[in-house]
Amino acid sequence: MTARKNTDDPLLDAASLGFAEDFVRPPEPVRAAREGALTSGAPTISPGVAAALTFLTRALDARAVVEIGTGPGVTGLALFAGMNPEGILTSLDADADWQLEARAAFTAAGVASSRARLIAGTALDILPKLRDAAYDLVLVNGDKLEYAEYVAQGVRLLRRGGVLVVNDALWKGLVANPRNDDDETLIIREALQAVQDNDSLTSLVIPLGDGIVAAVKN
Repeated sequence: MTARKNTDDPLLDAASLGFAEDFVRPPEPVRAAREGALTSGAPTISPGVAAALTFLTRALDARAVVEIGTGPGVTGLALFAGMNPEGILTSLDADADWQLEARAAFTAAGVASSRARLIAGTALDILPKLRDAAYDLVLVNGDKLEYAEYVAQGVRLLRRGGVLVVNDALWKGLVANPRNDDDETLIIREALQAVQDNDSLTSLVIPLGDGIVAAVKN
């Protein structure tokens, strides 16, 4: 993976990136959950990333989605906002307290409990038990040190035409800095390289939030 060197092409400035982030107003449940997460210091996503997740699940008419890293439920609500009304979200997190908070957020948003399959446990223990080629979208989030394994599992779980989404792909601006060799940065680079090198995927980087990579399975 190489960083961009050609500086002749126009680059987006901060104002343009801010415009992109705020272009879509989040649905009220997503906005409220995100504000709650920010107030409590919990991990959350930007409005632009939330809009991208909703767009992708809507475009896919997603009925089966896997989320690695439940958190306080903001990403789940963004996914639900675009999913088929009968779609089911399988969300994995080692922190059961996060899942209780997410369940409360889903209930407050009117999401039927039968549509949210929350599994507390280590993602790498649970993912191999999920069925091959059975899911429309897999969101890679959670523990950055396990991103490479998450990507490998995500590709296995996706049906043809399904989409892999890697959140925090630019990781605080460190992934693009070749001099940074922090453990998390190195693992994220490894995960993204695996996406680039996989001939069964067509991918792109979307510079929203902390960066997301989306890849469709050919």
